Amino acid sequence: MSIKTVLSKVFVLLLSVALVAGFSPNTEAATIKVGALNDMTGATSDVGKDYALGIAEAIHYINDNGGVNGKQIKLYQFDYGYRVPEALTKYKLFKRLKVVAVLGWGTGDTEALSPTVTKDKMPYVSASYSGHLTDPKKTPYNLFFATDYSTNARAAITAWFDKKWPQHPDYGKRKPRFVASYMFASPYCSAPIKAIKDQATILGFDIGPDQSVSLFAIDTKSQVLAMKDYKADLVWHGNTTMSVAATVRDAYALGLGADHIVNNWGFDENLPRLAGKASEGVMGAAVCAFFGENVPLMDKVVEYAKKYNPGIPVEKRLIRTVQGWGDVMILWEALKRADAAGDLSGESILKKGFETMQNFDIGLGAPPVTFTATDHRVAGQVPIYEIKDGKFQIVEKVDLKGRWPQKWANDWIGW
Repeated sequence: MSIKTVLSKVFVLLLSVALVAGFSPNTEAATIKVGALNDMTGATSDVGKDYALGIAEAIHYINDNGGVNGKQIKLYQFDYGYRVPEALTKYKLFKRLKVVAVLGWGTGDTEALSPTVTKDKMPYVSASYSGHLTDPKKTPYNLFFATDYSTNARAAITAWFDKKWPQHPDYGKRKPRFVASYMFASPYCSAPIKAIKDQATILGFDIGPDQSVSLFAIDTKSQVLAMKDYKADLVWHGNTTMSVAATVRDAYALGLGADHIVNNWGFDENLPRLAGKASEGVMGAAVCAFFGENVPLMDKVVEYAKKYNPGIPVEKRLIRTVQGWGDVMILWEALKRADAAGDLSGESILKKGFETMQNFDIGLGAPPVTFTATDHRVAGQVPIYEIKDGKFQIVEKVDLKGRWPQKWANDWIGW
């Protein structure tokens, strides 16, 4: 075992211990227990570590600012290494600890736990933005602050079709050609495939063969050559940043000649750092502001990053930290509303908390949040960005709900 691995495991242990420490028995009655599952060492730790830091720092911020109507939050945070069986085990522990809600992580474990959290009436606010979790008729206790993967994928391919395809020399002569690159076996990576292919059909694309790329991939030449054989104009990437960067680099080196759009967990500040000039022109969805941008509450995100993790330079922090704050902020608001109603049961947190939010602004450059008893998609408009000179620039805000109102209302929820 390398010293890096040892230090990483020590860091995870210390983080977990630190977050359950600091509460004396005398304050136990005045605390609200919340569980958190994070990936700090597994397949998605390239994005998961920063998200986990954001969760912890946001909880510190809440407790420094009155907690939940005077009650402090006691956070139990664990690394589960992106292993579904470990997530199930930790969820059972959370129940024994009598947490009132869980801050979850991956799509595989979140979807696996969904029937259980529904039965238990356990609010489960996760970093899985799977569209499968947005229909409260099926998954009422699964929530998140962000636009979902399917909505983001539809928006990204639409933005490319609106802005990039008309500039192509073959525009008006043929259909654009589209392929998807993602890890077939990963529930996260494959979650929006049905939606993006549906949107490609609506817009008039030809759809080529999917390419399976591992989340651990560092060499994707064979997949890129298959894309080149198909003469793809556009590639959608469904993985996290590390393997997306590897694929984009190989595409650049092999002269693929296609444009790239990326799911939000593969589109962050590390993409231009890892892919360099190969990342120029890459487009993707961002569900909130990037770390350090001038938007409401970002000053506190930066302040608490410096205060609680001073050993990590803020210039190396990612949008993932901000996403952690986003999920904590909606949980905080739901807890305050339910507590004010005198009931912190799971059903009350859902009905008197989350589902009373109408255009609730959490700041952070995120869209105002609306949850209803019939729809847990937070918004129908998605900003799509493009990397230019290593920076993220807005391309278009795609209003899916406005452009396809009937499909939005009747067809697209839950997939």
